[in-house]
Amino acid sequence: MGKATPKYESADVDPLAVLAAPPRDETPQQRAERERAEAEAKRVSDSIDEQIRVEKAARSKRRAPVKVLLLGQSESGKSTIVKNFQIAYAQNAWAEQRASWRSVVLLNLVRSVNIILDQLARELAISRTTITPAPPASLRLHASSSATSLSDSESDVRSQSSPLRFGERHKLLALRLGPLRRVQADLERRLCAPPDDDDGGPGPATPFVEMEAAGAAPGRRRRTHEFFVRSRAGWKGALGWAMTRARTRAGRRGGGNAEDEADEAMEVILGCKEDVVALWKDATVRAMLARHGMEFEDAPGFFLDDVDRIVSRSYAPSDADVVRARLRTLGVQEYPFPCTGPQAGREWVMYDVGGARSCRSAWYPYFMDVNAIIFLAPISVFDERLEEDPTMNRLEDTYLLWKAVVSSKLLQKVQLILFLNKCDILQRKLERGVSIKRYIPTYGDRENDVPTATKYFRKQFRDMMKKHSTVQRPFYSYLTTAIDTKTTTQTLATVREILMRDHLEKADLLQPL
Repeated sequence: MGKATPKYESADVDPLAVLAAPPRDETPQQRAERERAEAEAKRVSDSIDEQIRVEKAARSKRRAPVKVLLLGQSESGKSTIVKNFQIAYAQNAWAEQRASWRSVVLLNLVRSVNIILDQLARELAISRTTITPAPPASLRLHASSSATSLSDSESDVRSQSSPLRFGERHKLLALRLGPLRRVQADLERRLCAPPDDDDGGPGPATPFVEMEAAGAAPGRRRRTHEFFVRSRAGWKGALGWAMTRARTRAGRRGGGNAEDEADEAMEVILGCKEDVVALWKDATVRAMLARHGMEFEDAPGFFLDDVDRIVSRSYAPSDADVVRARLRTLGVQEYPFPCTGPQAGREWVMYDVGGARSCRSAWYPYFMDVNAIIFLAPISVFDERLEEDPTMNRLEDTYLLWKAVVSSKLLQKVQLILFLNKCDILQRKLERGVSIKRYIPTYGDRENDVPTATKYFRKQFRDMMKKHSTVQRPFYSYLTTAIDTKTTTQTLATVREILMRDHLEKADLLQPL
């Protein structure tokens, strides 16, 4: 038989009071200590209650945030626009994290060199078999971009050119620059979580660019990879997480710190500095890149012209370096921006969503309560193919996205702002003689220059809004070069004023003119 359950002599006795009662044999000293502990506990509890009350009152007074969604296909410049917003309106957070971009800039530089070395290795292998390298069927490849050109005739010109001549010097360069492959892996590891981590931190490299193997059968492709991060907190969270992880790893080794680990890569790159410059300036290498359409200057994360400045122990990234740096992110990134001046107390929240086709299903939940959309349309991509669908022109894909946005009933009350982005790349392409009419027959006999082209593209987007929009709304469009921080900041200030005014009018706080 079990023990009998104790019974209280009176139903009025509170069991909790019995448990909380002081011990019967408590000494005066113990009682004093107990009373001091209880008083401290009550003070802490009252402090927490007061803090909750203050925060609740502040939330009740806080005005609803202005929510802005950035839309556009992959590599349209959304993340670069966010960086410009941060430079203009979140200077403290930007200054704190800018130094963390040093590893990303070095990764961009080293990755560009390794892409060149990969192509050089293929050329050297072909030259050993005395076979003239055939141009890729996909023709134009932006080395760190997913875009390929739509032109087929350019390969005919390249195929008729004389064979490239590689010598012992190129073999020696490839050998001396070999350590940069380990540097790239180390830099990616520093920013990247282990494969079994699933905490929203950075992720491993993923297939990114496909290029036709030289001399291979049509349709047979070689896949390269681009490093990416998965961060719920955007670039700041990704890099902050990486620095914390670097400190942890340094501590486990006993001695050393994160800065020492970061400098290891720089020391190796310093030893290869002269060879990197020699590789990039080599006439035969540049001819090889031109033959295969590998236009690094037009690609994000291009730093090969800045080797002398970047490869230095004292190097610290500038604002311009961070804006140009390429760090691919997956998922939806949220960026809060507190307002200043007359709108103090109101917050802006920007959402940067992935532009790849596989990521676009994540857009729709943000359509429900967004106040404005900044749509990034890269007009320099008129001669490029979409990564996910090589039969689709990238500009045509942007047109389809724009039509879907302006015709969505969920977005009837949302202010739309169009950025015709990458005007700098458009100018370089036209200066090289790339013909818009060749890829866009409706361009007709217009002049093949930037003013005429931008006017044409702007009209196309305006006509699509007029035709497909479910409601009448103003058409705001701006020509932008996102890496031009000064000009972009001025544009963003104008856009910010437009969006704030529209928000106030809808809240009946300001009467329209």
